[in-house]
Amino acid sequence: MKRVLVFAAGSAALLMSCVSAFAIESEYKATSTHSVADVWAKVGNFCGIGNWHPAVAKCELSYGNKIRTLTLKGGGTIVERLMDWDKTGHSYTYRIVKSPLPIKNYISTIKVVADGSGSDIIWSGKYKAVKGTTDDAAKKIIDGIYKDGADALAK
Repeated sequence: MKRVLVFAAGSAALLMSCVSAFAIESEYKATSTHSVADVWAKVGNFCGIGNWHPAVAKCELSYGNKIRTLTLKGGGTIVERLMDWDKTGHSYTYRIVKSPLPIKNYISTIKVVADGSGSDIIWSGKYKAVKGTTDDAAKKIIDGIYKDGADALAK
């Protein structure tokens, strides 16, 4: 009996450590009158973010188009790695490799889905705040990035 309880406690600790790798979740949805194909033509270019996100001044691809380096308009650089690409499902998933943002363990997906004759842009992510930053402060930053980008795409 004690072995079962110890195993269960150990399993719970392992599960909790896996869950805590992503303590914060963000998601934003913007609705566009443009078709999925039209919005995906912008989003589907992994480095196209330099053309539609208001905070990005420029985007450069490297390592077989799997790494993008974003130069921000306010200064700073974010390096992101493409993890999964679904052209048919109109989505891709990426993670941040290097960033001045107060987050870590960040992984995100952006997708475009049909909504009547238009489309929805859905941007979601999971991450943790770095030491010295509250979860609320980190979430506010990521929520703002998603909102600004998705709203710009929806126009």
